[in-house]
Amino acid sequence: MIPPHVSDWAAAGESEIQEFKETTGQRRLGARAVCAMLNHRGGRVIFGVKKGGAIGGQLVGEDTEADVAEEIRAIEPPVYPSIERADVGGGRAVLVVTVPAGSNRPYSYRGRAWRRVGTTNVRLSQEAYNRMLLERVHGEVRWENEDATDWTIADLDSEQISRTVTEAVRRGRLEDPGTRDPETLLRGLQLLRGNALLRAAVVLFGRREHLGRSYPQSLLRLARFRGTTRTEFLDNRQFHGNAFEVLETAQRFLLESLPIAGRIKPGLFERVDDPLYPPEALREAVANAICHRDYSMGGGSIGIGIYDDRLEITSTGSLHFGLTPAMLFEPHESRPWNPLIAGVLYRRGIIENWGRGTIKMAELTEQAGLPRPEIEDSGGAVTVRFLPGRYVPPMRVGMDLTARQREILSILGETAGGVALRDILPRVRNGATTRQIRDDLQVLRTVELADPVGWGRGARWRRR
Repeated sequence: MIPPHVSDWAAAGESEIQEFKETTGQRRLGARAVCAMLNHRGGRVIFGVKKGGAIGGQLVGEDTEADVAEEIRAIEPPVYPSIERADVGGGRAVLVVTVPAGSNRPYSYRGRAWRRVGTTNVRLSQEAYNRMLLERVHGEVRWENEDATDWTIADLDSEQISRTVTEAVRRGRLEDPGTRDPETLLRGLQLLRGNALLRAAVVLFGRREHLGRSYPQSLLRLARFRGTTRTEFLDNRQFHGNAFEVLETAQRFLLESLPIAGRIKPGLFERVDDPLYPPEALREAVANAICHRDYSMGGGSIGIGIYDDRLEITSTGSLHFGLTPAMLFEPHESRPWNPLIAGVLYRRGIIENWGRGTIKMAELTEQAGLPRPEIEDSGGAVTVRFLPGRYVPPMRVGMDLTARQREILSILGETAGGVALRDILPRVRNGATTRQIRDDLQVLRTVELADPVGWGRGARWRRR
């Protein structure tokens, strides 16, 4: 009688977390698969099941399990998987070797590292191997918890340190130390090792005049582009500052530069004007970038780019610990690349529940009627991309459009059947004459963005 769970596994077929081997004669290939699963999501290797899922089992003697265990000992660092024997009748059995995702990655088998991709085991690239190795020692050795040489407490913003602790006490996230002496506060925030400042303290509280010289990666790049490419700037700024200054400057730039989305609220005659993207979701994305970016790259930065059809927040570095963009929108363990920095931002109230930042962004954009943000991990940077949920009028179509012409395009897009001239007039924010609106509509018609429907008093205009 085949155990039900073995039947279910065999029926499910091979996958990222499951591989079949007909006999333990293939234990070398099986151990390679175990190594690959340790470097990925974990999984199981079942000996005694054919590729198609047929359960044949095999004769299991006194040394069979020992031979499999001996082969697995060729995996480094050492791993101790679960090995289960399940009788399938006729004196035959299957052996199931199960491992979780490895906690000491990267693992290698007989000197080579492997990773699971779909139903195959592939050699781990040198770059991926080095990244996993860095993640393994991350708990003890990382950029943020190394000494900040040539920096003293006098080089930090003592007012910002005091404000952080006061807010943390108010939120119940820190015991009141009974003093606002900067050294005592930094020690309580775990930003001092002996008498030496840690780099995390500089990122969080460093004075702007020193940061640009010795920590050039404390850079925020801000840009508003004309159109949908980086060909032409409407605004282009660069700013060096500590984490709190970066966040404040980013928020100010976004509020100044974001397009306004007008909408009619049920029960009201007036139009409600909101930023095109929810500011709280953008703030969350910037805070996430501060917590998770790779500060070890001297040329790194956080960048905010506003285009006609999207907004992108980019930070130097990659996703770590096996996380993928898709996994960030599901409940997941939070493992910030810079836990000291993240811890201070949490106490200050900049971030809330760890592991919920990206989920919160998705919730906020959904509430605003927008698509879920896109996350891209490529080219040594992570990009969070916000997309509008409605038509965004272009800045240029063979010529520059005025703000009023773009506003008229937005109004035309709110009603599928078109809008009469008399109904456009009261909805233009800064007012305009009938002649001005008529001229603007003719311009939009000339550049093939709008068309009239009907004639005379019943004529309406609609966006093409």
